[in-house]
Amino acid sequence: MTNPAIPTFDLNQHMARLLLDEPFFASLSRRIDKRIKPDIPTAGVWISEQTGNFELLYNPEFFASLATDTERLAILKHEFYHIIFLHVTGRLPEGGMSKKWNYATDLAINGLPDMVNALPKGCLIPAEKGSMFESFPAGLSADQYYAMLPDGEGEGEGQDGQEGDGDKQGSHDGWGENDSNLSDAVKDIAKERLKNNIREAAKDATKKGWGSVGSDMRQEIMDRLSTSVDWRKTLRYFIKTSTRSNKVSSIKRINRRYPRVHAGRKVKRTARIAVAIDQSGSVSDQMLAAFFNELDGLAQLAEFTVVPFDTEVDESLVYVWKKGQRRKWERVKCGGTDFNPPTEYVNKNQFDGMIVLTDMEASKPIACKGQRMWMTTKYYADRPYFKPSSTERIIAIDV
Repeated sequence: MTNPAIPTFDLNQHMARLLLDEPFFASLSRRIDKRIKPDIPTAGVWISEQTGNFELLYNPEFFASLATDTERLAILKHEFYHIIFLHVTGRLPEGGMSKKWNYATDLAINGLPDMVNALPKGCLIPAEKGSMFESFPAGLSADQYYAMLPDGEGEGEGQDGQEGDGDKQGSHDGWGENDSNLSDAVKDIAKERLKNNIREAAKDATKKGWGSVGSDMRQEIMDRLSTSVDWRKTLRYFIKTSTRSNKVSSIKRINRRYPRVHAGRKVKRTARIAVAIDQSGSVSDQMLAAFFNELDGLAQLAEFTVVPFDTEVDESLVYVWKKGQRRKWERVKCGGTDFNPPTEYVNKNQFDGMIVLTDMEASKPIACKGQRMWMTTKYYADRPYFKPSSTERIIAIDV
């Protein structure tokens, strides 16, 4: 609960002003939820178990107490860098989430050229004269700083007389608060969404400028985005994020306290996914076999309907795929390619998602009401005939 005697600071009202000269961080910020959390001392980031999104949690009294907007901006960038570097969701050291890891990640961020002179006093800064980290060189990774810190560094509730080594940014309460409750699926979804968000922010920055982000950091961000994509993980992510809640009848144990209350219904998560297969001959049997082999492991998550198409969809050829089903992938249609008929079929039948296996060589189609993803070979993924919308992706299947 906030103290009425202390002024508070609503980040959502001031974010545009604070990030006016930071196009990259402004674009990323629009894709990160911000939430007031008065019971943490400063600020932190975590993954929401409900939404699978990253959230920036902050104490408004802390932001109100900072002396300048420069310091407020530095704290915001500090938290965004934690997200970019996957300090919350990436591979953790053997000790897991700890204050030692917290110190190490802060040192990795606070030594960046655009951070070191902007932060409030009391932050952990490597190579800072007179500080306990004066002997720590700037420019190292969190893993490297972690190896340099003595065991037990930062653990416990703090030591008497050591307020000077304190981290003005706090202990990032919330990092480990819900980590143990998050499934690997939620973490994977969050990381994939984050990568998409960073990719879009980088596109905006390329047009509008990167602000204070230096050339080395820009290259590191772009390198993180250009790593090869595991199409199997991307396929799984797409299906999970297409999932909707369907109520189905079920028998539930009668409540002893309220035996007359109806047993009710339970929620089962499923998804209806349309798999539209281009019949022009560009989709090889090897590509189809690899794709449907992968669907075997995803059958519990969704119902897949195969929709063959060329310039039209013959609904008599549409079928619901069953786990383990193997077909000879003969061409049941022939002719040109038009993506509008399968999209219209998907929209009409209210599918949750649409996967298109194709060579991409046709005009850009109408919008899909559900999620849509394009899967093709690397050759065509690098040379698409049209540019999909910003919410859609082209994924190469390596066969």
